[in-house]
Amino acid sequence: MDAHRHYWNPSRLHYGWLADAPSSLQRAFLPEDAAHLTDPCILVQAAPDERETRYLFELARTTPNVLGVVGWVDMASADVTSRLDWLMHDGGGLLRGIRPMVQDIPDTGWLGLRALDDAFDALRDRGLVFDALVDERHLRVLQDRLVRHPGLRTVIDHAAKPDIAGHAFASWAGAIARLAQMPDVHCKLSGLLTLTGQAPDDDRLEPYVAHLFEVFGPNRLIWGSDWPVLTTHATYEDWRTCAHALVQRLAPGHVDAVFGGNAIATYSIASRSSP
Repeated sequence: MDAHRHYWNPSRLHYGWLADAPSSLQRAFLPEDAAHLTDPCILVQAAPDERETRYLFELARTTPNVLGVVGWVDMASADVTSRLDWLMHDGGGLLRGIRPMVQDIPDTGWLGLRALDDAFDALRDRGLVFDALVDERHLRVLQDRLVRHPGLRTVIDHAAKPDIAGHAFASWAGAIARLAQMPDVHCKLSGLLTLTGQAPDDDRLEPYVAHLFEVFGPNRLIWGSDWPVLTTHATYEDWRTCAHALVQRLAPGHVDAVFGGNAIATYSIASRSSP
């Protein structure tokens, strides 16, 4: 199972980050472009716009292998709880989590704002997952935020984007280990090949992945492709094969969990069948 896939359509919605993205990504990526990808998947938002979340619902209803959507809501709005309820209603069970695009917010302390308390409480109380799109700059404030909301299931996207290309390790490793001590925090084994530099280097990944297994254990790691962002460095099959080999080497016996079982449990989609 692929727990982190994107579809987007710049002719329909605005994706600001695409302006600085590689030219190969500056076009629509839709289910027909992923027809060769047969794994069941969770769609993840790529624009800070509730209209995009509803667009992903539309795509999910007509794409048999989509099991859920991680969307976006204006978490700072005064009526955030009502907005979440509307999205959950409109999704008809498809909405499994919410992802604010923290990495793109200029204020690196945004996660700590008291004005967001109601939004995080609402996620927890509705059984939705908080997908944390963060990097190392945000890990301390993320930890402080989660302390205030015990029981909130959280998934750290892309392992908080360690600086693999720059061979940085110690600071990230310490911060991610502290978060892993919180039992409701999970981590996506995703987006890592694109962090190794211009040429994807599988060997550079192993120390980082080994550390993730050490601190989270095999039952809180979730594989995702980050397709189509992945395509700037490798194919879907390349990353799946690389990650599969790493999991077999570092956590033998837990391949099925990392490649599906953990995501199904974390995002509460065990009882859902494909649309």
